Order: sequence, then C-alpha cells, then structure tokens
Amino acid sequence: FHDSSVIPDGAEISSYLFRDTPKRYFFVVEEDNTPLAVTVTPCDAPLEWKLSVQELPEEASGEGSEPLEQQKQQITNEEGTELFSYKGNDVEYFVSSSSPSGLYQLDLLSTEKDTHFKVYATTTPESDQPYPELPYDPRIDVTSLGRTTVTLAWKPSPTASLLKQPIQYCIVINKEHNFKSLCAVEAKLSSDDAFMMAPKPGLDFSPFDFAHFGFPLDNNSGKERGFLKPSAKFGRQTSSKPRVDLHKVCIGNKNIFTVSDLKPDTQYYFDMFAINTDTNMSTAYVGTFARTKEEAKQKTVELKDGKVTDVFIKRKGAKFLRFAPVSSHQKVTFSVHSCLDAVQIQVRRDGKLLLSQNVEGVRQFQLRGKAKAKYLIRLKGSKKGASVLKILATTRPNKQSFPSLPEDTRIKAFDKLRTCSSVTVAWLGTQERNKFCIYKREVDDNYNDEQKKREQNQCLGPDTRKKSEKVLCKYFHSQNIQKAVTTETIRGLQPGKSYLLDVYVIGHGGQSVKYQSKLVKTRKFC
Repeated sequence: FHDSSVIPDGAEISSYLFRDTPKRYFFVVEEDNTPLAVTVTPCDAPLEWKLSVQELPEEASGEGSEPLEQQKQQITNEEGTELFSYKGNDVEYFVSSSSPSGLYQLDLLSTEKDTHFKVYATTTPESDQPYPELPYDPRIDVTSLGRTTVTLAWKPSPTASLLKQPIQYCIVINKEHNFKSLCAVEAKLSSDDAFMMAPKPGLDFSPFDFAHFGFPLDNNSGKERGFLKPSAKFGRQTSSKPRVDLHKVCIGNKNIFTVSDLKPDTQYYFDMFAINTDTNMSTAYVGTFARTKEEAKQKTVELKDGKVTDVFIKRKGAKFLRFAPVSSHQKVTFSVHSCLDAVQIQVRRDGKLLLSQNVEGVRQFQLRGKAKAKYLIRLKGSKKGASVLKILATTRPNKQSFPSLPEDTRIKAFDKLRTCSSVTVAWLGTQERNKFCIYKREVDDNYNDEQKKREQNQCLGPDTRKKSEKVLCKYFHSQNIQKAVTTETIRGLQPGKSYLLDVYVIGHGGQSVKYQSKLVKTRKFC
C-alpha cells in the first residue's frame, strides 16, 4: 500500500478506502503551463473523486518533501479551485496540456463499501504512456460460437503494433458481468467479503490484515503477478473462495483466441485487458457477452421387451434409452454387457431415480415394477475412449440373454506344463451350465499390450473368428462354485512361437462374452 499522502510523479500507486471515510492526496506542479494527467482506477466499488488546485505560497519550494508537508499544513482546511470530479466505477482520467503551478489535491470517497483503488499522476504524459493505448475500435468480436467454445478476436493495441512495446493480452471469463479494470478482476478473485473483517481506521495494521484486502504481501508479490505468464488452462491465479466462478487466461500477444470447456446454453461475459509487461499497467477493451449454443437434443432409443440392443457411446458422451412395458409387471430386469471400459447406468421410473451404478463386464439389475410405468435409462461413456455395450430389458424373470460369468475372467497358463508344441490353460466357470469355446491365433514376438487392448472388445463373438483358429467347444458347470474350474491342453503348436488364446462363454440366448485374452509362448528347445 502507498501510505504517504504525497503522490509521486510518474508512478502508479495502490491504496485503500474505508467506507464513508474520505482520503486526500497531494502533489505539486512547480511551473505554469505544465502538462498534467491524473488517472483513477476503482477496483471493486464505485468511487467519488475530485481534483482541485490551490496556489502555492510565495516562499514555497518543491525541493524535498518537508516544504510540501509545511504547505499542506497551511492550506489543508482551505478549499481550492475544483478542476474535475467524477462518480462511478469507470477508469476515469483528467488530462490537461497546460496546467497552472500549484498544490493539487485529490479527494476520494467510497460510500458503498471498504475498497481499494489505483492512482497515477504525471507531468510528462506524452513521454510516459505507461498504459497501453486502445485501437480505434476497442471492441471484442465474437467470431464463432459453439456449444462449449467461443472464439474471440480484437484489434491490436497501437502500443504493441506501432511503438513495439511489450504487450500481453489477458482474457477474463465469468457468468455475472463485465469488468471495467483488471484490478476489479483481481479484487474479485482475491476476496469478496473479506473487507468486513478488515481493521477500522486508527487501528494498527499487521501484514495478516493486509491479506484481507486481496492485495499481495511483499514476499508474495512475485506470485501475484503470475497472470502475466501465459496459462495453458483456465485457473484461478490466487488462492481464494471457490465460489467465485471467474477465470483469467493470458495468451501473449495473439489477437484471436478460442475459449473452450464452457457449458452449453449459458451466458458468459468476456473482458480483454492489454498489459504493458514493463510497467505492469493495463487498459481494458470494451467487454462483450455471448450465449453458448444449446446441447443437441438427444434421440431416445426405444427398448423392446426381451431383445438385446447394441449401443455405441462417444468418449465422455451419453445415450438415452426408453423402456415402456406393454403388460403389467411385478419386476423389470436390466442386463448390461459393457464390452470395453466401465460405463455408468442410471434408471429412472416415471422421473424417480431407482438405480445409478458403474458397470464392467456383465451385470444384471432387478427392479420392482409398477403398472403403466415408463423407464428412462441414461448410459454415460468412459473418459478414456468410446464405449460399446449391449443392453436387454425384460419383464419376464426367466428371460436371461447374457451368460453368467465368474468374478475372475482371466485365463491361467501353467508354465511348467509348456512344451514345444503345446500349452495347458485353465479358467473358471459358474454354477450354470454353459458352452465354452476356445480359440488360438499365432502372433508376432513383438505383440504388445497396446495391440492386446484393441482386441479386448468382449462383445465380439466366435462368429468373428476364422474356423481354422477354433480349438474346441465344451460344456461344463459345477454346483460347488469352488470346483467350477476346467483345464485344457492345446496341441499342434509350433516351437518358440507366441499365441493369443481366447475363451468365449455362450449363453442360452446365443449371446457370448469373451474372457480376457491370454498371450502364451511355446518352448523353443525341448
């Protein structure tokens, strides 16, 4: 904070105001016909301010601060000639190409709340130009609009294009309103209601109290200017309350930028600030606002009782299905077979949420029925990639389309039983009698996990395989779940070769599920 009441020539100061407590600043202009510029930037509340001038006493001298202090004492109670006044929250300035000598005083007042502000005064405005200049058309244009993206373009600041000074542009995005200054943005990011906790005039300040004002402490000022570094992702640049939905991103000296990760059908406000990276002083372009496009209406797929439906979902996407049983029913069964990664299923009956679960592999859910009920099913895909699944809805309790699976669907290979022409493997079954078919395929030695992952679609059945790859099919089950294990020796293999083994379990309805593929290798020398 600037705690002196004397404003230095050619430097921007930051200070604070308590509500309804006026503050007065002074500076001296020693010679007549001196150019003068004064800029006041309100940060987070409207200000009332006025600039006035009084004649300097005859013996006055501008050398050193002591004579100025004496001059202040002499005329503090006198009212000078008012030159300019303003009330509001715009960045406002007084400019004069020829000002008389005198003691200038700036009076500021905030009637709304405790706040802070910035003041800049100079007697050499032509050569200083610390604030970036705005182009003749200072508006931000919305050049394209999507459901989650908005592309903005603006004309470059002449300070960058003509004067070749280091200018950086920062975009601010929020859902409430446009901002008049960058310090208003920083005040919002740093602290909303912290002023209520601030000490009252006359009390001693401690560094802890300053933190309430949303201003950096001295040892933190480097971090606080972090917004000058281009940020790849929207992020709050200061630690503050999470409820402030405000993002600032700095993008260097580009003049076009696409804001992404927005919500569909939502109004956003966009502000652009040109920042002189040498002086750290900024100028606001004329802000704009835009509403993102609505989400495309989802088509709802109708499910038929007892019929399997194939569903494809894009990465991070969702699909809606509807099931309206014709007859009255006591129970409804939903069978879901997620072919790749886990998917999320939600079921609502007449708007009421009955089920919300993540599904991997095959799962069956039984829900209580209700006369004339309609069921809405929402399937949400994986974040990793596209999802493929099969779903069956039925009111007939015995109609089960997918085969039951053990919890562990891995194939185990016995290393000690490997020979140059055979391998022995085992897998688990269930208490239900099912048909199991085993297939083999020779693969290169450099066959890796990435290729294996691509072939992990559990929904691709034996009908997609070549007949030459089939080893055998067999039925088995065990009432004792601990003993539901089968082993098989696969013969007729080549020495020192790698093979990919697949086991398919086929249910009564003809639907199949693939176990996890197993890579095996025969011995090279026997």
